[in-house]
Amino acid sequence: MKSGKMTEYKSLNICVFCGSSPGIDPAHVKLAIQLGDEIAACGHGLVYGGGGLGLMGATARAARDGGAKVIGIIPHFLNEIEKTIPGIEHEFVDDMHARKIRMFDLADAFIVLPGGVGTLEEVVEVMSWQRLNLHDKPIVFLSDTGYWDKLVSLFGDIIEAGFAPETLHNDIESDATIDAVFETIARRLKQGRKAQPLGGNAENIQDLV
Repeated sequence: MKSGKMTEYKSLNICVFCGSSPGIDPAHVKLAIQLGDEIAACGHGLVYGGGGLGLMGATARAARDGGAKVIGIIPHFLNEIEKTIPGIEHEFVDDMHARKIRMFDLADAFIVLPGGVGTLEEVVEVMSWQRLNLHDKPIVFLSDTGYWDKLVSLFGDIIEAGFAPETLHNDIESDATIDAVFETIARRLKQGRKAQPLGGNAENIQDLV
């Protein structure tokens, strides 16, 4: 698959958050491989968590084999556990926080494949930083099985409950195909993101006291 999407944005570093497990559904591994293939085919680089297992390893190997520049960021203590891949550049850091900061610094955009608690931690943190107007890098959930649909729905519930503003809807992007994700990233890079007001609604607080 060679979509040619994002041709006006050559040499983007795409940071992929995903599981260090393959999960039960083989469709998730297949999607990870396809994403790695497409990142390489479009001339982009991959930034990821540095492990060689699960969806993480599948994405990295596919991108490497397609000729993409791949950089894995991994804490020293996970080196043996997550089995780094030969032939891929790695940066070793002291802890998980340093890993996330370095991945963020290198990334131009984020794609979120299926994953577990660690994947959730990574994406929610960069979403929080975006909400605080600390960056405007695109963040897109990708799942052709609907894996992230319930999480996206939960964000809607959070907004409805008054714990996040309506404008959060504008920051939540979710697509079912790789082509659609790349189109979303290109659109968000072109449009940019308007800084949002910070703080809660003081009037609602006053109504409760």
